Amino acid sequence: MPIYEYECESCGQIEEAWQKMSDAPLSTCNKCQGSLHKIVSQSSFHLKGTGWYVTDYSGKKQTETAQTKEKSATDNSGTDTQSSKETKTAAKTSSE
Repeated sequence: MPIYEYECESCGQIEEAWQKMSDAPLSTCNKCQGSLHKIVSQSSFHLKGTGWYVTDYSGKKQTETAQTKEKSATDNSGTDTQSSKETKTAAKTSSE
């Protein structure tokens, strides 16, 4: 059952009530007998566990991007190392 909050128009008292969605809204304040109106309150609903976007999908794109960058950096460094070895070998050959 949802918890509804009501604010008194006379005294400003806020009341909480556990009600079914089909129940009629409260109309009188328990403190001063003034009229009440529903207010919108902050929800504390939070999705936890597996099966939700936050836990399963939000970091995949970032992880894949990081892995791609690491792989390209490794490929580039391997190519640079090989070309520098070829240059050293060519230099030794020409000096002999």
